[in-house]
Amino acid sequence: MRIIAVILGLLFLVLQYDLWLGEGSLATVWHLQNDITAQKEENEKIRQRNKSLLAEVNDLKKGNAAIEERARNELGMIKEGETYIQVVDDNKNKK
Repeated sequence: MRIIAVILGLLFLVLQYDLWLGEGSLATVWHLQNDITAQKEENEKIRQRNKSLLAEVNDLKKGNAAIEERARNELGMIKEGETYIQVVDDNKNKK
């Protein structure tokens, strides 16, 4: 009877080892779930960025207003007859 108890005890320990430390253990599953959550968050950020870029591409394709705004902001271009005025913030220079 004692041999059967020892065998069952060893079998129990082997099964517990696989549950806690082996391949597919609870710790592995927990790490994989964290990785999945992090990947989903990153995918959502990228999805929002792509949506924004798609909207910008559509604006550039459809009208001149977006092209004109971009030329003014990024290239400093002005229309004929306009005067360019640049405002310098003194607070930024004092830091």
